[in-house]
Amino acid sequence: MSGRFQTAVAFAETLWTGRSGRSRQAFENWQERRLDAWLHQSLPKVDFYRDAPPRLDQLPVIDKAIVMSRFEAFNRARITTAAGWQALETGGEIKGINIGASTGTSGNRGLYAITAAERFRWLGTILAKSLPGFLWQRERVAIILPQSSSLYESPAKLRQLQLRFFDLRHGIAAWLDDLETFDPTTIVAPPRVLRHLAETSNRLAPRKLYAGAETLDPVDRSAIEQRFSLTLGQIYMATEGLFAVTCAHGRLHLAEDANYFEFEPVANGLVTPLVTGFRRDFQIMARYRMNDLLRLSSEPCACGSPLRAVDEVIGRMDDIFVFTNEAGVEVPVTPDILRNAVLDASREISDFRLVQEEDGSATLLLPPELPDTAARAAQSALGKTFNALGLAPPISLHRESLPLESTRKLRRVERRFKRQAQS
Repeated sequence: MSGRFQTAVAFAETLWTGRSGRSRQAFENWQERRLDAWLHQSLPKVDFYRDAPPRLDQLPVIDKAIVMSRFEAFNRARITTAAGWQALETGGEIKGINIGASTGTSGNRGLYAITAAERFRWLGTILAKSLPGFLWQRERVAIILPQSSSLYESPAKLRQLQLRFFDLRHGIAAWLDDLETFDPTTIVAPPRVLRHLAETSNRLAPRKLYAGAETLDPVDRSAIEQRFSLTLGQIYMATEGLFAVTCAHGRLHLAEDANYFEFEPVANGLVTPLVTGFRRDFQIMARYRMNDLLRLSSEPCACGSPLRAVDEVIGRMDDIFVFTNEAGVEVPVTPDILRNAVLDASREISDFRLVQEEDGSATLLLPPELPDTAARAAQSALGKTFNALGLAPPISLHRESLPLESTRKLRRVERRFKRQAQS
């Protein structure tokens, strides 16, 4: 079966499965059948699940540390972690299996192994979700990330789609002229990069924009959309798979046509997902705990899709600030609360960094050109936010330039130390 045909099948199936007007109940019935078949047929093909019961609720919750410590137990070829890293240095392939890795710009890098068939399925799926009209309108897609992938090589098989990868590790100045000459119709990049392009390039005129690889903050969305006169979409993807894409109505929909999601409550109505990828047949992972914080939507989308909508991807579990109040009780403060406190303090604030230090204090970094009144307002707003939660951590204010970093993910709210496990 050719790659082009596999892509076409996945493209058509994705559009049909999430089609407008399909009831949620009908979709869930379809999803349950697919998941059950996967649990019986694909799950036992790897060592980790060889003797596991074919029931999702009886499987253990896993995470990146478990998968990376026993990588050979999660893939059908028993490729070890060491072999995977070695393959990445010598072409990224082991006997026809493509090996990829996360950027590692915000933590430990993770490996993944994927077959050619799965690559073409991924391509058909993401095209159906992000560029459903590419069959009738040629697309030039610019992917701007700090790590390339074999996934981005698959479009070379399609005449209607031209894709170019631009490596953030080389710095934007190294390829900006080439990007503008390429004249992309669609750009996929981290929000900080899209904002930089919005503020520095007058030649780019894409038809579509997608933010990915980082948290999308409202302050960046506003600047990007205003410059390009477009609604900014999102592609929520990680080493573990494609998890959500924005629809034509601007709502982010979970990729429930390929993943089964369970949700663990965190705080303030936020959840973190457990993901089971029931479309993957080579590297098998069930009930994989992500490190992300989501705010799920309770409202159906006007697009009519049965796929559940997400109001916002807030940030990382690692960046929840945790303080101890006077009663000795730990109080978590999620990144969205802190971000909103700073940005709502003054319209003059367009960028900041907020760090929780190991001693329990908080450091607020603001650019030197910001007026003192706005800086003091942000510091005061943070203090009031903490006080409302029964907290009073020291908040230090520092002024320094906040340049665009090419090799590190932007985390405006960041906890720079690891919590000790509770006994």
